[in-house]
Amino acid sequence: MATAKKKPTITLSLSRDIPFNQLVLSQSNVRRIKAGISVEELAEDIARRGILQGLTVRPVVDEVGAETGMFEVPAGGRRFRALQLLVKQKRLAKTAPVPCVVREDGIAEEDSLAENVQRAPLHPLDQFRAFLTLREKGQSEEEIAATFFVSVNVVKQRLKLASVSPDLLDVYAEDGMTLAQLEAFTVSGDHERQEQVFERLKTSYDKSPYVIRRVLTEGAVRASDKRVQFIGTDAYIDAGGTVLHDLFEGDNGGWLQDAALVDQMVADKLKVEAEAVAAEGWKWTEVAPDFPYGHTYGLRRLHGEPVPLTADEEASRDALKAEFDRLVEEHEDADELPDAVDERLGELETALEIFEERPLTFDPEEIVRAGSFVSIAGDGRLRVDRGYVRPEDETPVEPEAHASNGKVTEDAPPAGEDNVDRAGASDGDATAVPEEDEGLSPISDRLMTELTVHRTLGLRHALGEHPDTAYRAALHALTLKVFYHYGSDSCLELDLKSVTFGAQAPGLNDSVSAEAIRARHETWTKALPKDPADLWDALGEWDSDSRAALFAHVVSLSVNAVYEAWNRRPRALAHADRLACAVDLDMAACWTPTVDTFLGRVTKARILQAVAEAKGQQSADRIAHLKKGDMAAEAETLLADTGWLPEPLRTPDATAMTDGRTSESTVAETASAEGETAMVKDDGIADDDDTGTAATTIAAE
Repeated sequence: MATAKKKPTITLSLSRDIPFNQLVLSQSNVRRIKAGISVEELAEDIARRGILQGLTVRPVVDEVGAETGMFEVPAGGRRFRALQLLVKQKRLAKTAPVPCVVREDGIAEEDSLAENVQRAPLHPLDQFRAFLTLREKGQSEEEIAATFFVSVNVVKQRLKLASVSPDLLDVYAEDGMTLAQLEAFTVSGDHERQEQVFERLKTSYDKSPYVIRRVLTEGAVRASDKRVQFIGTDAYIDAGGTVLHDLFEGDNGGWLQDAALVDQMVADKLKVEAEAVAAEGWKWTEVAPDFPYGHTYGLRRLHGEPVPLTADEEASRDALKAEFDRLVEEHEDADELPDAVDERLGELETALEIFEERPLTFDPEEIVRAGSFVSIAGDGRLRVDRGYVRPEDETPVEPEAHASNGKVTEDAPPAGEDNVDRAGASDGDATAVPEEDEGLSPISDRLMTELTVHRTLGLRHALGEHPDTAYRAALHALTLKVFYHYGSDSCLELDLKSVTFGAQAPGLNDSVSAEAIRARHETWTKALPKDPADLWDALGEWDSDSRAALFAHVVSLSVNAVYEAWNRRPRALAHADRLACAVDLDMAACWTPTVDTFLGRVTKARILQAVAEAKGQQSADRIAHLKKGDMAAEAETLLADTGWLPEPLRTPDATAMTDGRTSESTVAETASAEGETAMVKDDGIADDDDTGTAATTIAAE
């Protein structure tokens, strides 16, 4: 009976300690390219904890095959070099025993290749959990970073990943999500919330890290929000608020999770600031985080006087200005300023601006009938706009009087829009002549009117022959309207309307354009004389460039290119197009398409059209499957920094203008594309299932 063949037993290579000075590096090592941790860092690790993995060696033989007592190292070359470095640094003895596995059979290159290929890399999750274990055993983040030769931020990231819900970590361990997706879940420390979002995303085609972050931070307030800048993140945390941070993406300070606490802290701080302003003696003080654009229209602004500089302040300002001028002169020919010089110039500019922005003082008699607005500026600073007088608080104007041959008579009410045309009408007899008196009798009102009619015509004719004076007179009249609200101080019956927008777009008062207009208006307010009676002479003393700049500012405040469904103005809006061309208007510099400003308020088809125009059809196709809210958010990211604008904001080119295309038709097409009922709901957001109508409209376009 045949016996079963016995399987050969496996014999493992012997392990022994070999003095380091009997080891040499083999040329059979397959690792040629440096990768991973450096030899220096490995040497430090060996010095700290000893060698954790022995070397694989082979005996070195002579020409006749006899062993020489030396051993070559085909596998473990980096460990050998690390030991060699320690010996060179005299931190390890030359004869120190090194644990080695001695190989005699096979090929040396095969040993080296097998050791590197068969090695299984550590799963990232195992590293995350190992760092967490070390942290729980008392090691600081800095100690862990130093031990494993990584940055402290890397350790923080790994610890943050290990703090994600255990259920999601199990999903990641089974390759159910990517590392980038796991990183996105760290913006929230609430495991239940993380799991809810993960379940929600299971049914969504888009599981991108951006969507995960956006859903997890719904309802939170960004740290970059001006309200947060106003109260300060530290104060919010001290009040018990929590902040979500993203260690893997730029988060601009993170997200404040308790929006109600933010609003309450803002209201409390504004109240305290408003009480300090009210203590200055103002009749009224209005307080709000933000006011609608144009809220000061119709109110007269008091002209305050800057607080004069003290002798010490003047000396400081002069010294700073001298240093600034010297640095500019020394480096005016340099192509690029040295970093230190550039930084110093910035410091000097900031310091000089403080001297320019002096607080204003007002007449106490005017303060008692004026008020102030207390709000938050776009950069989070407190904004206090002082010295606004409401019409009902103005001092009653006494009827104007004029002297006629020594007799003072009150002016009659205005005769109408054109006194010249109406002057011929009279209730009395045109030929009536007053009775003679021994002295000079006053000129009758009737005759006074006739005489000034002639003078008015004479002035019209003469002014028409003097363009420069006419320009100055118009500027004088319009400036009175804008800055003084005393239209009766000019004999020109010009009117200028500054539109207050009925529809307040999101963030309008803090927009780039609004801030620029506000700053320019404040500059002119400081440059103009306090008394309107001095304005005519002041304009006469200015150079033509200054008058032109003021004229441009004043006229610009009358622009009204607003589309209103109830107020059709096709010719006015067509002129707005021509004006935009004339000034090379680029709305991309002051408007960005976001969920709030556009994308969340139009149909899905129009969102896709915008993405296709800016980024190509392929990008639009990638988000076409999303629900409305997610699509709008993704589109906001895709359109960022592209300069894309919806059609009503685009400046027409010359071809469009010659084709006779007007703004009215452009806006009308946009409105009709959305549909009369689906364009904007009561909450300003279009329906999620509103694709059909708009898709048909776009196809027709």
